[in-house]
Amino acid sequence: MRKVNTRMIRINDEIQREAANIIRSEVKDPRIGTLTSVVKVETTSDLKYCKIFVSVLGNDEEKQEVMKGLKNAAGFIRHLLAERINLRNTPELTFKLDDSLEYAIKMDKLIKEISKESSED
Repeated sequence: MRKVNTRMIRINDEIQREAANIIRSEVKDPRIGTLTSVVKVETTSDLKYCKIFVSVLGNDEEKQEVMKGLKNAAGFIRHLLAERINLRNTPELTFKLDDSLEYAIKMDKLIKEISKESSED
């Protein structure tokens, strides 16, 4: 089992908070809608790479457009993170689509349907 590194947890939380603010208010790409949220951040221990998991509400085409917009804006976002977070190295950013929220909503809806059907029987 991996030892929990509190420093990395703090760094990930800070990157998550700042990245969410930057994506929400500073990135002007029209492809990136308001229904884009940063779910989780994983930074390597050497601070060279950072995966930012984002959740996008919308259809598959809209999701792909948002991911293209984020990939395009990665350099800009990294630059702003470097200004706001005091790290020796600012990690290289990659964005990953996280469907867990959408999956949870879908499963919740299915569970409610099943319980409604069983209560009617």
